[in-house]
Order: sequence, then C-alpha cells, then structure tokens
Amino acid sequence: MPASPRFLTLPDVAEVLNTSAAQVYALVRRGDLPAIKIGGRGQWRVEAQQLEDYIQRMYAEARTFVEEHPFSEADTEVPAD
Repeated sequence: MPASPRFLTLPDVAEVLNTSAAQVYALVRRGDLPAIKIGGRGQWRVEAQQLEDYIQRMYAEARTFVEEHPFSEADTEVPAD
C-alpha cells in the first residue's frame, strides 16, 4: 500500500495549495490542472503526480516572471500623500 493516495479530491488539492475547492475546480475546468471524473456522480480526482507537475510548472512560471520583470527600488517606494 502506498504511503500517500494516488488520487486526491478537489478539497484535498485545495488544502495542499492553501486555496479554496472552488479555485481548484476552476483550475481543473480551465485545463490548467489535469483531472479525471469518476463514478456515477462524476466526482473529480487529481492524480498526486499531476498536482506535483502543476506545482513545478507554477514555480517555473514564477521564475520566468521574476526574470522578465526585474525588481527595482521604484517598486518599493511609497507614494507621497
């Protein structure tokens, strides 16, 4: 028996990502996070490896964003009243 389940429910994924189940559902519906529907009621399940792959893609996107948008002193200035 594996130490962790192969498939996660949307609330499980939401807990891992520290977000809402509604946000995870939106990620699934947009195709950003691959998932499958199972059973007669069509419950969504996300494979643990797909979740890890998604997290790694988000890290890569964040790195690219930071590289393309360098931090400057102007970013920290507080506007005058």
